[in-house]
Amino acid sequence: MAPTPRNAPSRNAAEPVPLARASGILAGAVRHSASRTLALFLFSTASAAAAVALPAALGHTLDLLLEEAAGEEAAGVELAVVLCAVLVAAEVLFDALEALVGGATSARSTAWLRRCGADHLLSLAPHRAAGRFTPGDLVTRLTGNAAETGTAPSTAAIGLASLLVPAGALVSLALIDLWLAVVFLAGIPLLALLLRAFARGSSDSISQYQRVQADVAGRLLEALGGARTVAAAGTAERELARVLAPLPELGAQGRRMWQVYGRASVGSGILVPLLTTVVLAVGGMRLVGGSLSVGDLLAAARYAALAAGLGAVVGQLNSLLRSGAAARRIAELLALPAVRHGTRPLPAGGPGRVELRAVTLSRGGAPVLRGVDLVVPGGTTMAVVGRSGAGKSTLAAVAGRLADPDAGVVLLDGVPLTETDPSELRREVGYAFERPVLFGETVGAAIGFGPYEPTVCEIGAAARAAGADTFVRLLPGGYSAPLADAPLSGGELQRLGLARAFAHAGRLLILDDATSSLDSVTELHVGRALVHDVRTGTRLLIAHRVSSAARADLVAWVEDGRIRRVGPHERLWEEPDYRAVFADTGQDTGGS
Repeated sequence: MAPTPRNAPSRNAAEPVPLARASGILAGAVRHSASRTLALFLFSTASAAAAVALPAALGHTLDLLLEEAAGEEAAGVELAVVLCAVLVAAEVLFDALEALVGGATSARSTAWLRRCGADHLLSLAPHRAAGRFTPGDLVTRLTGNAAETGTAPSTAAIGLASLLVPAGALVSLALIDLWLAVVFLAGIPLLALLLRAFARGSSDSISQYQRVQADVAGRLLEALGGARTVAAAGTAERELARVLAPLPELGAQGRRMWQVYGRASVGSGILVPLLTTVVLAVGGMRLVGGSLSVGDLLAAARYAALAAGLGAVVGQLNSLLRSGAAARRIAELLALPAVRHGTRPLPAGGPGRVELRAVTLSRGGAPVLRGVDLVVPGGTTMAVVGRSGAGKSTLAAVAGRLADPDAGVVLLDGVPLTETDPSELRREVGYAFERPVLFGETVGAAIGFGPYEPTVCEIGAAARAAGADTFVRLLPGGYSAPLADAPLSGGELQRLGLARAFAHAGRLLILDDATSSLDSVTELHVGRALVHDVRTGTRLLIAHRVSSAARADLVAWVEDGRIRRVGPHERLWEEPDYRAVFADTGQDTGGS
């Protein structure tokens, strides 16, 4: 494996995004669930109003009951008791509605965020995200981080309403007795300092915890992808140790996070009872002096506890901080620039002429293509050959706009690919890859997967051209066989990938080493089918075999990211360096 250039960015290291971008994601989630968020706020507000009204109602009811017990006439006792019951029932009801709507809001926001993230990810050039994030990190951002961000609307609505409880309790405390409110307000600066310390300490620890969590997920995904290799090498314990290597840091960040939360909880656990006790002490003296009734003192004690209810505020703040940290990770993904498209149509009936003008492209800070000038005449088959790492697959990606060059322009029938309508481009440019990934419920659906759905006859014809029809018909159910249950070898998988490309062949068909797993006879059959059985057009083949280059009309010889020579295979074969290209690949080196 080549060493990573010193100045190349790490795949796991995403550039920090502005806080405004993360805030925009949170605001977007709120807007997407605006009606539910509003309903949730109203339910939370109603619950808070019931909670604030209940102590006053209980205190008033207690005073009435004491008057009645003393033999005094106390009108409205039954009504006061009923009011207390109604307030308790209302608080329970609105809390239940809050939980129901809050769960639905979080689920809806999470689904929206995942859809936005997935849509943006699929809109990128294939190498763009893979060059910045590992697959495990991407999965973590679109699953766990999206779920944490998705709770932001419900947390914000509930958190905003929860502020009404201490505010309303403080106002109610002042209405009962101004001195009690003054005593309580003396402790507010300490509560503010506690919240500020919690917010500052928690934000960084949450971000670091999510980063390490994504690292573990990435390592695990890599291990699962190479499970057969690990089993064959007998390195399961070593691989397990590699996957779990970040656990100490994860544990440290987790402990740090809970230490911050614990300090805030301990601080509130000391401060809140202390404030409540002081208020009760002052209230007791006011009771003795006749300024308060017993019911007033009961209500004041409850209001002091509600006003100092730091636990609920800390919990909501902690959830918002986690959402903010997760939103920054999603923002890093959404910050990757999407591919820009044009609207120009391709010339009708164009021959598929491909032209690369001064094309330059770098990956990871290292140049892969260097000022490439190449013309593939319409209707011809051109093989691209070169040593491993010469830039062949990158050239194939640029030719069909799976990647955009850093400099230069690529044209198809005279139209720059960057200006072409994307739907038409994908109908007219087809790809087959060395390791195809198949999509669809059945084998037939996998062949038909593409920018349009071919007919059953076209699917069968494409499979015959790719040499796949014979083994497909042997499967239980044939073309209707479930793809997940089909036992496919590497060569059979590659033939299905070729069939998919043949079924959607347009004016340009690019085969990126798509016959490497085929035996010589099948490869010869596929080569003939390209000429006789597949829609006529331009063919660009990334070739490693002499036989593939020999059957092509022209050969482009790539060396160190540049085009060294272009010409017929027979003429290039006269050069020892050209013959050495095939000797280095370990393929057959017989002449044409």
